Amino acid sequence: MISRTNFETQTLFANPQAFELVRRYVDTDLNRCFQLQDLENQNNNNYEETRAKFINQMLGPKGNPKFDLILDLHTTTANMGLTIVLVNNHPFNLKIAAYLSSVEPDVRVYSWINPGEENAFVNSICELSFGIEVGPIAQGTLKADLFQKTERLVQASLDFIENFNEGKLNLINRDITVYKHLKVVDYPKNKDGEITAMIHPELQGRDYQQLTPGEPIFLTFDGETIYYEEEIPTWPVFINEAAYYEKGIAMCLTKKETMTF
Repeated sequence: MISRTNFETQTLFANPQAFELVRRYVDTDLNRCFQLQDLENQNNNNYEETRAKFINQMLGPKGNPKFDLILDLHTTTANMGLTIVLVNNHPFNLKIAAYLSSVEPDVRVYSWINPGEENAFVNSICELSFGIEVGPIAQGTLKADLFQKTERLVQASLDFIENFNEGKLNLINRDITVYKHLKVVDYPKNKDGEITAMIHPELQGRDYQQLTPGEPIFLTFDGETIYYEEEIPTWPVFINEAAYYEKGIAMCLTKKETMTF
């Protein structure tokens, strides 16, 4: 299924111990362990930090990788549907995202780039790279529809690369919508750092839908509604992602832009 005529594909099970425990990670989030300072820190030696160094040796080193492209597969508890996550603006990554959105109309493209900050994701090892994020799905469970859709996207990605290598790609001439990262929003907390509110029911599950000033975003445990007070509309993503509570992320806010290829 992954073999093609003009390149070799290798698979890597990134976090086998966490999988055995039916958890996202054992000690720390593996997909936040790939900044150079962390990879080079000899004191970082818990399971995921050690695993990140192994993966960096296998695929990298970061910035000078042994592999031409990294495709990272993820699931999320948020209502992200089928999302292509970009960590840089390399033209090849944008082209393959445009192609995948033409093959599967439900695909959305999220550009998670913080200018001036080094990305800590595993696929940041390689410049040609992207992630496929699918959800909503609970940790440790299977959903056949999401499995099949992810499989189709992987197959389409490999087909794109094969045709690209052979110069057989037709010119991609279409508009695609890219959701560009603006900032993260934390949950309201008290002076002790305890969460005091949850995602408002009217916002829950509305990933990629426009959020306008004055709309509810949080509901406190006392029943008070907290409203969105930014001056401009945004499009929130990763709303109420379970793994992001510890990271202080209730949602990520994006701006919606159209790009032509």
